[in-house]
Amino acid sequence: MLNLTFLALIIFSVVAYLYFKTKQFRTTLQAERQYHRSSASAALGAFIMLFGAHQLILFTGVVTYIVAAAFILLGLYVLVHNIKARKHYAGFLEEERRLNEK
Repeated sequence: MLNLTFLALIIFSVVAYLYFKTKQFRTTLQAERQYHRSSASAALGAFIMLFGAHQLILFTGVVTYIVAAAFILLGLYVLVHNIKARKHYAGFLEEERRLNEK
């Protein structure tokens, strides 16, 4: 059951990554593009982290634990960094939309 939960979360993070990457390429406003780029990167970080955690469930061994720990730490770093970037760019979205209306 836990295996299926991780698989569902991994698939969800890949779909979210593709969704935000598509939105990034389709927008013309710079702050909105940065916002979607950081959202896509956060989804990618979640994918890396979940993939590493899923490997801990599937395999055992010292090498698996080391590689999985590296994936989890890297994914967590990417996720946290891009969530902060997303919050930063969210402050500029309304102002940029307002300036580009004229």
